[in-house]
Formats: sequence, C-alpha cells, structure tokens
Amino acid sequence: MSLSEIQTRLTAAEAACGRAPGSVQLIAVSKVQPLERVVAVLNAGHRLFGENYVQEAQAKWPDLRARFGAVQVHMIGPLQTNKAKVAVELFDAIHTVDRLSLAEKLAKLAQTRGACPELFVQVNTGAEPQKAGILPVDADGFVATCRAMDLAPAGLMCIPPEGEDPEPHFAMLAQMAARNGLSGLSMGMSSDFEVAIAHGATHVRVGSAIFGARTYG
Repeated sequence: MSLSEIQTRLTAAEAACGRAPGSVQLIAVSKVQPLERVVAVLNAGHRLFGENYVQEAQAKWPDLRARFGAVQVHMIGPLQTNKAKVAVELFDAIHTVDRLSLAEKLAKLAQTRGACPELFVQVNTGAEPQKAGILPVDADGFVATCRAMDLAPAGLMCIPPEGEDPEPHFAMLAQMAARNGLSGLSMGMSSDFEVAIAHGATHVRVGSAIFGARTYG
C-alpha cells in the first residue's frame, strides 16, 4: 500500500456515499516511524500527520515544520495531564480528551493562551475497562461540561474494540455527535476507514498502510 493508493481509496469511499471530494481528512499516523519514511510522505505532498506521544512529536515536528512549512500535527494518543501544556503548543488538534481532569487543564491553558487546539472527545464505545474514553452513557454530559468550561469540542473520536464489527460503533458515534451538534468524527483506521467514511467520518487515521510496518525497539 502507499499514500497514493490510500488517497484513491478514500476518494472512492467519499464518492460511494455521496460525499463531497475532500470532505474527509486523512491523518497519516507517523508514530514510531523512521524519519526517512515521514520525510518521503511529506515530499509526496501530504501535510496532516498524527502522533501518539508528546515527547516523540516534540523531537520530530519543529524541525520538519521549519523544512516543509504548513504542516498540521494531531495528537491521537493518550495525553497525560502533566504534558498538556506542551501538547497545546505543539498540536493543531487533540483527539483524546477522555476525562474531566484533562478537560479542566485544557480549559485553564486555553484561558491563559487565548487559543486552544481543535478538540475531540474520545468515547469508549465498547465500554472496555482497559481502554480510555468517556463511556457512551456519560458522553452527552461530558460535552456539556466541556462547553460550560468555555471549551468548544469540534467532534468525537472512537477506537472500536479489536475483533468486533466496527460499524455499530461508528454509527453510535455519529448519532452522539449529531445529538450534541458536533460536526467532527474522528474514526476509522487502516482496516476500516471506508466503513467509517460511510458513517460520516471527517478524519480517518491511517498509519502502517501508508508508512509500512512499525518497528518497536
């Protein structure tokens, strides 16, 4: 697979469900990828990337932004509250607002800075005990709480349970977003992004299908 093949599939998925070309943003997930692979994707013209770790992104993206210009980097991994200050300065969007303490910290930082990255509330659609995210039953209330703190969530994010049909989870997230007046839906990865697009995804997160398998070492 390659970046161009993924983009072709994404465009076809938009067309198949009657969505406008360019209505879905492709986040190239560059976590733990060798720098040369990331540079190759940048050289191919792609400008939206996703990272899971603040420290890795901090070491990588300031230099790459200086070299390549208008690059957007989104935080798509768990965010520790004590790293929120660095995160709001580094990322254009944070997809993993998953608990009250983090929302409170982001609200304080937003008030201090007068600006805030785009925010997505992570919903644990499978109610998995080991997974981060707001439980579905609590999602409406959490969005309201964020708004009461002068945060303006742009949308919702989910990672369906591994091995389950993702479609009901995408449908659930879309219904929650619509009910709360949220337009952003961050859902869908390498194996299921076309299904997510059919359910209204605005952001899909694709990593190894673009860059190749990650090497953890």
